[in-house]
Amino acid sequence: MGVAALAATNLTACVTNTEGGTPEGWKPILPAEVPEIAAMVPEEVAADGVLTAGTNPPFAPFEFKDSQGNVIGMEMDLGAAIASVMGLEYQAVEQDFSLILPSVQAGTVDMGISGFTDTDERRQNFDFVDFLYAGIQWARPAGGDATPSDPCGLSISVQRTTVSDTDDVRPKAQECIDSGQEEITVLSYDTSDNAALAALIGRADAFSADSPVTAWAVERSDGRLELVGDISQAAPYGMAVNKDSAMGPAVAAALQHLIDTGDYARILEQWGITEGLVDEALINEEPVEGVS
Repeated sequence: MGVAALAATNLTACVTNTEGGTPEGWKPILPAEVPEIAAMVPEEVAADGVLTAGTNPPFAPFEFKDSQGNVIGMEMDLGAAIASVMGLEYQAVEQDFSLILPSVQAGTVDMGISGFTDTDERRQNFDFVDFLYAGIQWARPAGGDATPSDPCGLSISVQRTTVSDTDDVRPKAQECIDSGQEEITVLSYDTSDNAALAALIGRADAFSADSPVTAWAVERSDGRLELVGDISQAAPYGMAVNKDSAMGPAVAAALQHLIDTGDYARILEQWGITEGLVDEALINEEPVEGVS
């Protein structure tokens, strides 16, 4: 087995953790139905008793597959707990990341749960039930000298269409061009683990991703990747629903129940996320009347 193949094999186990699956000590958290919250669920969603959510693994620790092919992760646990409070079963629907929001808009899935940053642009067509604040974080091969403060001339890997791609690396690349410096080579991949792999095997000088994703990859890289630079562009992460739909308040009410009972914090802590938690359920960063 070549060096690249060996690294890929190790990364599959270390970065996406497909072999071990859930973290040590993990337990499912599925609260009882809350009738007044279940009554808020739109009839078309409640009719079949299933809450469907579009998602795009691997994006560990938010969502990825275990060795049996099941989609697991922090967002999957949070979505399942929200569905349970609503009196529904939870079903993750694997999709290409770029197709999730159109599927929500078309009604093919009830919501999108896939590491969505709640941005002004996305809010034009969707509402986001915010559940976490995080930012962009870089990683590089251990001992490397790449840094986000001096990116010109670097090759940087990203998952395509994510905020790291559109709001971090692409603007930096344009700034290098505008200033007459050496261009950035942007290596865009379908998944975050392939972007991390590019940095681990030295194909990319650095890897840009959402801070929990980068931290997860570094922690499981057996010392071969290291964090570099500060977290930037801190922003809310949210579950996407159709604009001005009844789903927003219903999901927010279920999330608020999880916050009040402590289940929300317990779910995130099981996946190593203890910073950036919200104190109350928000829609587009605003408190929800009658929910908080």
